[in-house]
Formats: sequence, structure tokens, C-alpha cells
Amino acid sequence: MNELVKSLPSPTLPGLLLPGADTYKGWLFKWTNYLKGYQRRWFVLSNGLLSYYRTQAEMAYTCRGTIPVATAHIEVGDTCHLVLTSGGRNYHLKATSEGECQQWVSALQQAKANANLLMHHSDDSGDEGPEPQEDRALTQGVLKSLASKLDDLSTCNELIGKHGAALQRSLSELEDLRGSADSTDRVKSVNERATLFRITSNAMINACRDFLDVADSNSRRWQKALQYEREQRHHLEETIEQLAKQHNSLERAWRENPSSYTGKTHQPRSQEGDASDENDEAEFFDAMEDSPAFITVTTSAMLFFHRRSGSIQSMMSGGVSNDWTHNENVSPNCNCSQPSGLFIFLRRTRRSRIPDKPNYSLNLWSIMKNCIGKDLSKIPMPVNFNEPLSMLQRLTEDLEYSELLDRAARCDSSLEQMCLVAAFSVSSYSTTVHRTAKPFNPLLGETYELDRLEEYGYRSICEQVSHHPPAAAHHVTSQRGWTLWQHITIDSKFRGKYISVVPFGNIHLQFHSSGNHYVWSKVTSTVHNIIVGKLWIDQSGDIDIVNTRTKDTCHLKFSPYSYFSREVPRKVTGVIENREGTASYILSGTWDDKMESAKIVDSSQGCGGSEGKQKTVYQTRQPKLLWKKYPLPDNAENMHFFSSLALTLNEPEEGVAPTDSRLRPDQRLMEAGLWEEANSQKQRLEESQRLERKRREAQATQTSCVLHFNGYNPLWFEKRTDETTRESTYMYRGGYWETKDRQDWSQCPQIF
Repeated sequence: MNELVKSLPSPTLPGLLLPGADTYKGWLFKWTNYLKGYQRRWFVLSNGLLSYYRTQAEMAYTCRGTIPVATAHIEVGDTCHLVLTSGGRNYHLKATSEGECQQWVSALQQAKANANLLMHHSDDSGDEGPEPQEDRALTQGVLKSLASKLDDLSTCNELIGKHGAALQRSLSELEDLRGSADSTDRVKSVNERATLFRITSNAMINACRDFLDVADSNSRRWQKALQYEREQRHHLEETIEQLAKQHNSLERAWRENPSSYTGKTHQPRSQEGDASDENDEAEFFDAMEDSPAFITVTTSAMLFFHRRSGSIQSMMSGGVSNDWTHNENVSPNCNCSQPSGLFIFLRRTRRSRIPDKPNYSLNLWSIMKNCIGKDLSKIPMPVNFNEPLSMLQRLTEDLEYSELLDRAARCDSSLEQMCLVAAFSVSSYSTTVHRTAKPFNPLLGETYELDRLEEYGYRSICEQVSHHPPAAAHHVTSQRGWTLWQHITIDSKFRGKYISVVPFGNIHLQFHSSGNHYVWSKVTSTVHNIIVGKLWIDQSGDIDIVNTRTKDTCHLKFSPYSYFSREVPRKVTGVIENREGTASYILSGTWDDKMESAKIVDSSQGCGGSEGKQKTVYQTRQPKLLWKKYPLPDNAENMHFFSSLALTLNEPEEGVAPTDSRLRPDQRLMEAGLWEEANSQKQRLEESQRLERKRREAQATQTSCVLHFNGYNPLWFEKRTDETTRESTYMYRGGYWETKDRQDWSQCPQIF
């Protein structure tokens, strides 16, 4: 036994304090249920994870639960209480004294800071790559940690082999000595060696878990760094290719007719005669018309190819506009209306934070108590219960995980493609888990564009096509092989204790190469504890996804939360079937964290189904991760719990339509923290909208003309019958991006 204690790496020994500043152990009282109340548990804080056990000895073979502190919200209550919340799990803990409670809080905050520092570059907060020096230091630290864990695994492996062989010999000897006087000693020896083998095996398991934790916590950052390097290489290859083409064109043109492209200029010499003779003659080369005028790369400097000099000069960026880095020091002889040179611009850096939310207190019940059963879109609500985004922007936020559709577009199998489409349909709810505030109701004719061609290859446009009932149309086109469109109508009711939001309408997704066309709808969202308690949101209902070309189907079930249920909160399950009705994949996960798929290899009929029906039991392969939620940005709890994408949705943008949600004065004032001014602007806009609606109704009555939605026709969308589903829906009529290029917004209404 002493040999084992000396040989094993110290972090895996059960019951001993772990060395290092990032490790903390001790007893705490954890709330279990209303019957047992608080129970004493042994907690271990190590490697950014807080785990607990019933006893110290239990560390050797099991763990009761683990919560990552990197994404945990730490709340300190009265009388030595603290609450940890992360990913739908809540740990209500109590220390024996205030001093002990403070020590745990300090240890948790330090561990959270260390974990966030380690995961800093895994956030999608921008498109610029990590700084090489800092990234190198982080990578070296992680590799060093992984190497240490590998040494631990190697040591444990040797010991397992050694003790396993010894145990086998003892068992053989015991078999030979059965019935002899020495059998008692032999049994004791076997028991001792079996104990050594068990402890070593447990140490191996713990070392494996540590290795996986370190690798998993850094895999996202490594993937991001790899993707960044790939994009850099791609952009540089394109730039070099364009420069080579332009060079060849210039060389060919000069060879064909040198006299047209060569001339002499005489520079005036100074009286001192210090001008260089090299400047007496200079060759003039005109840029070819078929060569591109602008190329975008992601670098820290800008290249300028001057038409007159024919040379490539590296110049540091000058002034910075709101959108792009550009050069101020261009020769005054350059005609900017007709670009005569090649400019390489820097890519835009999106914002990663907004002003903190002010702490205004307001009694929701005092406003809502007289509105039970009414449509929420008709209730005048102050901005105190809003978030600084419109419903059009929330609809666009469904594209947070558009890379799932990029992956799906590259799938050869329609069933595997269905798995990714199903994961995408679930991922759109991941941003809502802490978002209990309502978005701004869009004004009729309000639009919102999201141009992410540079970053993610897609363009999105939304328009509010109806006000009562509120309805929005959305169209997205991606250069990476897919198109998405939807027409959603929202029905929201206040039921006293909760608010239910029921979306009507279908989402359509078509992949360009295969022609696969998927159709599905959304589930019901419910905000609970309106009268008393902390607001929380739940998603419930079923989603049926249909591939209209292959007739493959996917049935997803969002299980509603129940206090008495033993199921995982926010659980989502699903089955994918082919056109013959044969189940091919099982989907499982939660709508706020991740989704996995497992291929079915066999099925059989079991028992225990409801209403006397037999349940189908599936045998599957190892599940594969389809989607995992990105961690929220730092300080997200003070920024309305916005994701990295949501933080950029209301960022000011030049050249957008005058009806764009970014230009709403009440929404902009609320984001800036000026809520009283925002409420005044909100009332003004709503009154103006009511007057405009009355005017349209009066005009329609006078002309005896009944138009869609009280005399209003959308500008960018029109009502059509979908050829596949035969349903009447609003679809994009085209023209928005062309109008933006011309900057001719004369047909847009003045709604703000």
C-alpha cells in the first residue's frame, strides 16, 4: 500500500488536500429536497470544476455532481448561504460560519477568473485572431498540463498492470491451496492486492477525467485558432492570386504596345541640384479594367497599389471610420470616384459589450393585473420590461449557430443532414434561458438587416408585415449553400401566473446542391412567476421537421419543466425516420446546452409504455455531439444576458434603410440607460403608429379598397403560395440589397 501511495500522482489520491492554488476542499451543506433539507457533503474545487461527494472516501469511485465555475453565476445570500447557477443546475450551499463562507466565495471567484482567462479566446466576440504571444503562452501552459496528465496516466497504467498480475498470481495460489491451513493468510493477501488494484483503477479513472476536462476546456479555443489560421491563409491566397493576375495583365499589355504605356516626365530640379537622376524617367502603367479594385484581408497594415508608380507600398492605417479601416494619405491626384489602385482594407471589429443595465425597480403585477387574458402586443408596457432589441432582431438571432447549416450543406446523407437541421432548430432557443425581458414590438414597416457576408457568408433581411396580429417575414441567403425563410405570427397571452408566447407559421430551409427542402415550426415559450418569485422561462411542445423532397421526418419533443420530475430540466429528445418510417437516429440533449445524435443499429419492443402500449427500445452506437452552446460573454448578467451575436445586433451601421431597427430612438435610448427618455419616445412612436393606421383605414374605406393588413403592403416581401407546402406565406420579393447599393431609400416610409 505504501508503494502505491508513493507511486501515484498526488492529484489523484482520495482524501488528501491537492497541491496548487487552484484547488480547494472542504465540507459544505447542500440543499437536497424539502424532505431532507440541507445535507453535509464533501466539496472539491479543482481545474475549474466544483464536484461534491457524500464522504471523502467516495472520491475514489464516484462523484455525485459537478458544475463548471467558468460559466457559473455566484450569488452570496444571508447567514452563510451561497448559490451557484450554471447550465440549468443550481447548487444551494451553506457554510458553518461566515469566515468559511467567505473563503469558499473567494476560492470560487478565483477559480472562475482563472477558467475564464483560459477560455478567453474561445468566445465568438470578434473576428480578429488572438495575439500570438498571449496565445502561445496559453497553449504552452495547456500542453504542459496535458503532458503532466499523460505522465499520471502512464504511471497508473504501469501500476494497474503490476497489481493486476499480482492479483492474478494470488488467485491462482488460492485455488491451489484450497482447504489448506494457509488459506486464511492467502485470502488476506488476495484481499489486500485486490484493494490495491481497485485504488489504482480509481486513480486511473480520475486521471483520465482530469485529462479529458483539460482537453475539453481548451478544444473550443484550439478550434477557433485553427479556423482563424485557415481563414487567414484563404484570404492571403486570394490576395496573392489577384495580385498575380494584375501583374500578368499589366506585363502583357506593356508587351503588346509599350509606347502607349511608357512616357517621360521631367521633375523640376531644385536650384541646389539635389534631385535624384532616377526620378527623371518614370513608367506609367494604367490598371486593367478587368482587375479588381478592392481586396479585403485581415492584417494590421494596408497595401496600396498606386497606378502611377506601379509599386506596392505598405502603409499603416490612417483614420478609422465606423465600419472599416482606411488610408488618409492617398495622393490627391488619385480619382476616388473611379478607383485607380488596389486597396486592401482591414476587416471590421464588432463590439463586445454594451452599457450595463440600470437597476430600476418596478412592480410588474401592478401593470399586468388588469390585463389578464389580453394580447400582450396591445398592452402599453414601459421599457423597464424590455430588452434593447426588437422582435426582428430576436428573429435574426436564430442564426447564432449558422455554422450548423454550413456543415449540413456539405452532407451527402440526407439523414445526417436532418440531424444537423434538427440541432439548428433547437439551438435557436439556447439564447433565451436567461432572457425573460420582452423585445420591442416592431412598428409596421420596420426592417432589420444583418450583413455577415465577410464573417459567415450570409445576408439576412426582416420586415414587419403586420401589426395586429404582429407578424414578421424573414429571408436569409448564404453563399455556403443554403437559403432560409420564414413568416412568423406571434400570439401572446397573459394568464395571471405566467405569460405564454405561441408562434404560428413555418420555417423553410433549402440546400442549393441537393435541393432538400425542410419545413418546421416553433414551440411555445412560457415565462413563469409573474406574480411572485424569480422570473424563469421554459420551452415546451413538439417540432416536426419534414424533408419535402425525400420525405424524411424528425420528431422533437421539448419536455416542460416539472418540479416533481426526475428528468433533466429543459430536456429535448427526438427520432429521425426515413420515408419508410424506419428510425435511423436518436437525438437527445437540452435546449440550453447541447444536442447529440446516435445512429440506431437495432430496435426491439419493450414493456412499460403508457396506455398499455409497448415501448420501442433502441440499440445505438456511441452518440456524437452535434451542437454545444457558446459560453456567454463576461459580465453578461449586466448586459441583459446577451450572447456575443446579440451584443452586435443593435450596433450602429452606416447605409442601412431608414426603417432599420437600429435607428429606433426609444430602443437606442434604452440601450444607453436613459429609460425615462426611452419611455417618452416609445409613447410618441406608438401614438404616431395609431394615427397612421386610422389614416389608412379611412383611406381604404373611401376608395372601397380592401388591402392586406388594413391597407398596408410590405415593401420587401409579398404574399405568395409556397409551391412545396401550398401554404400562403410572405416571401422575399427582392431588391433590398440592390437598393442599399444605390442608397436610394426614397420609397421607405418615415416611421421613426
